[in-house]
This record gives sequence, structure tokens and C-alpha cells, in this order.
Amino acid sequence: MATSGSTNFEPDITEFVEEAYERCGLELRTGYDLKTAIRSANLMLAEWANRGLNQWTIETGTQTVTEGTNSYTLGTNVIDVLDVTIRRTVSGTTTDVRLDKLSRSEFFNIPNKATKSKPSQYFLDKQNNPTLFIYPTPENSTDIIRFNKLTRMDDVDDAKNTMDMPFRLFPCFVAGLAYYISIKKNPQLTAQLKSIYEEEFRRAADQDEDRASFRVRPSIRNY
Repeated sequence: MATSGSTNFEPDITEFVEEAYERCGLELRTGYDLKTAIRSANLMLAEWANRGLNQWTIETGTQTVTEGTNSYTLGTNVIDVLDVTIRRTVSGTTTDVRLDKLSRSEFFNIPNKATKSKPSQYFLDKQNNPTLFIYPTPENSTDIIRFNKLTRMDDVDDAKNTMDMPFRLFPCFVAGLAYYISIKKNPQLTAQLKSIYEEEFRRAADQDEDRASFRVRPSIRNY
């Protein structure tokens, strides 16, 4: 038997909702059923942002600094900043230097935040519109801040929308949606569906994490 030769399975939100309702032992029947499911889906995406499960939305951002300005707004779609470097070009040679992360308290207690030099530290103020603070305050207007930013997934706005996620996240999404719907529609199955959701979530989170080589070298200087 020949295989399909296609790899384009991408359900729209209505198909996800139908699958979730079936897992709850129910059928999608009314427009309100769909509306409340879409609301649950968007709430679940907010939960995923809290859990950090959207590594596929990491983007590299840049910001040219302004001398004497130590704060830069990043946009309301930014959830977190993972890495920050400062890029400086001298005589045609470009060098990136990592900035160390400060806590809110550490940044707050810096005595003179207006001190000018090459930035070496940063603090992310996670407001509705996150602001990146750097210290020391830039001494020029040519250095470039480069950062990996974790951004929001696209909302579910319409029943014909597809989801802003890799296909490998589909099982986790539908399991979570079934759990959320069961809370409102069939609470007898909530515990069972929550267990399935958490299992799918762990599997998805394990696959989504960064992997890097790790080596341990023992010290033998005292032998």
C-alpha cells in the first residue's frame, strides 16, 4: 500500500474543538459551544506562556542604543527575554559581549544608574509593555543590543484559524483543550483528562527544551 506522501495535516480550530468535545464524551452542537471552547483555548495559551512552552516563538530582536538612555520598550507581545548581548564594531571588527541579568532588587539598588560606560548588565521589567533596562548607561549611540525574546502565540480569533504551533504540539493542545472544556461541560472526566493533559504536556516540554553538550572534567591537581 502506498503512503500518502503528504505532511500537511493542520486542523483548524473547529476540528480541534470537535476532537476535544469527543474526548469529553460530548458533541459540538451550538455556536456557543464553539465560542466557549475558543475562549478556553486562548486561556490555555496564556497558561503555556507561564509554563514557558512556546520555544518556537523565540525571535532575535535588536535595538541600537542611544547615548544616555538606559531603557527600551520591547512591545506588548514579548513574554520574556532569554539572552542579551551588546554588539560593538571597532575598526571593522564586530564583537558580541554577553550581558548579565539583574534582579529587580539588584537594579533598584544601583546607586547611580546614569553612569556612562559600555553596558554589562540588564534588567527586564515585565510590565504590560516590557521594558529592558541596561547598566551602565550607553556611552555612545552606535552599540547594538541583541536579544532572544520569547513572544506571545497568535490568539484564536476565528473558528477557521489554524494554530501557531508545530504539529508535534497538536496532541498536547487537544488534550489540554479537552481538560479545559470538561471543567465546564463534564466535570466527571476532569481528573482523567487532566492526567492525560499533564502527560502530554511533559512530553511536549521535554521535546521543546534546549539541548547542549555537557562535559565534566575532574581536577587532578592534588593527585
